[in-house]
Amino acid sequence: MSDVARLAGVSIKTVSRVVNDEPAVHPETAGRVLAAIEQLGFRRNLGARNLRRGSTTGTIGLVVEDVGNPFYSELNRGVEQVATSFGRHVLTGSSNENSERERELALEFCARRVDGLLVVPAGTQHGYLVPEMRAGTPVVFLDRPAGDLVADTVLVDNLGGTIEAVAHLAQHGHRRIAFLGDGPGIFTASERLRGFREGLVRAGLRYDERLALLRTPTRESVADAVDRLLTGPGRATAVIAGNNRVTVHLLRALAHVTPRPALVSFDDFELADLLDPPVTVIGHDVGRLGRAAAELLFARIHGDDSPPRKVVLPVHLLPRGSGEVAP
Repeated sequence: MSDVARLAGVSIKTVSRVVNDEPAVHPETAGRVLAAIEQLGFRRNLGARNLRRGSTTGTIGLVVEDVGNPFYSELNRGVEQVATSFGRHVLTGSSNENSERERELALEFCARRVDGLLVVPAGTQHGYLVPEMRAGTPVVFLDRPAGDLVADTVLVDNLGGTIEAVAHLAQHGHRRIAFLGDGPGIFTASERLRGFREGLVRAGLRYDERLALLRTPTRESVADAVDRLLTGPGRATAVIAGNNRVTVHLLRALAHVTPRPALVSFDDFELADLLDPPVTVIGHDVGRLGRAAAELLFARIHGDDSPPRKVVLPVHLLPRGSGEVAP
């Protein structure tokens, strides 16, 4: 600001008035200050300004599993839509499904004095956030609940979605239905497996543990799963994929498999409706998941001190072709 004042031939106070849009500055003087700002490339340090005023930082933190996954990109966009409406910006980081990285990111965002924090948990221990919450930083968990902390949580209906998928396949004549999910330590994977088992009971089908696999989805792990699930006399005639990443790897592994099993994917994904056959999915509005969590967070930021809430958003089956293949 001293450099700007010197170049414009005014006081530092005048520069301050101009950059903060305060009145009582002559238009000609303001023009000289703005010209000096442009020439020198001056930018306000918003963090320092907010600290001096005792105001908020104008940011919220978002910890997701992987920003490269289209699921989390859409989630992030939903959060940003709400944050923008409240005049805030979003700081986002990927935990890479690592609990230590999640903790590191969450505490780093808190150290930067974000106004609130949204977390897709990678671990099950979140006591480290208790001091931050007591200090006034609201925290909302989304897609998965906290492991050892009672806090606001926004989920989708994982249980109901897989129950519906099993019922749909059973209605089309399938009796040997497999489930391929993400790693066993992940809440959504275990809940969807629980829904799979409940769906089998409701359909009058026997649960065969050989047809239920939970593993971190990679090209190699899913190809191995296909060999296990779709070969031999007791092979499955239909598969429920536990999330969008599992489905993509599964489709690649099934490219040369005949006959093709029926397939239902939990989570929609780009181009799913253009494949041959189009992929039947358990769909839900991922952007709505982000918006609902952000809206709850801003309610807390603005003083809502009601007991912690658990919000479960609905899912729905979209029949497109792959889930209607006969056994």
